[in-house]
Amino acid sequence: MIDYAALRAVSAVVETGSFEKAARLLNITPSAVSQRVKQIEDRLGTVLIVRGNPCRATENGDWLCRHMETVGLLEADLMERLPALRGVEGSEHRVTVSIAANADSLATWFLVPLAAFGESSAHLVHLSVDDEDHTAQWLQRGAVLAAVTSLEKPVPGCRHHALGKLRYRATASPDFLRRYFPDGVNAEALARAPCLTFSQKDRLQARWMEAAFGREMAGPTHCLPSTHAFVEASLAGMGWGMNPETLVTTHLQSGSLVELIAEAPLDIPLFWQINRLTADRLDGLTRAVLLAARQALLR
Repeated sequence: MIDYAALRAVSAVVETGSFEKAARLLNITPSAVSQRVKQIEDRLGTVLIVRGNPCRATENGDWLCRHMETVGLLEADLMERLPALRGVEGSEHRVTVSIAANADSLATWFLVPLAAFGESSAHLVHLSVDDEDHTAQWLQRGAVLAAVTSLEKPVPGCRHHALGKLRYRATASPDFLRRYFPDGVNAEALARAPCLTFSQKDRLQARWMEAAFGREMAGPTHCLPSTHAFVEASLAGMGWGMNPETLVTTHLQSGSLVELIAEAPLDIPLFWQINRLTADRLDGLTRAVLLAARQALLR
């Protein structure tokens, strides 16, 4: 039999980042949390938690945490049918749903369905942010139950919904264009002009250059892991970058930003993938995500 008290202790440590906070969450002593975690690690013969500040899950620990989220969703359904079960150890613990999404979705439209889900559900949300080309890997390794991803192919064990396209514009300040593109935007000038990237995983600028000039180019890069910093850096003349259209429309209209090539957007298709085992119990979240996507993304 699975020791769910021990699994709940593992999940609580990962959720809170420490054994002491997990003890307060579970209303037991830190020693009891430590004993439960050690007991199940010894039984399974594997480390589940990397001790540190904060503590974090190993890959196996992640899988157990997602299992506990699934169990928590099942228990929440059971409590509605059998309220007399309330008061059993762990039954009052609110379920945290782990989700992954790209930063640009979070900055433009994804907060809307998360807020709607938070208003209609007692569940909590733990959001991990990564590049849209990589969020599917969080699903594949069991780190999250659902993700906004650019992966069109369904992840095994997941339900798959097309959301629409997030449109980007290659933008820079007028002064930046005068400095780096006095003879117009061409491949040679782009190879010298600093661009903005979110991280080493970010390929939006490379995709746009490949679409515009038929080949990918490498040039100097400023790394700024913030969607809003991208816009501000573009306005300040720090570099050129791919900004979500909804965040720069006003700046384009005022002339404080200009497109490198007029009417040459880059549209990135996005998809919602959610673990099949929990999809029905998180149907409200999926509905909220699909509704927000219909209102914010291109078809």
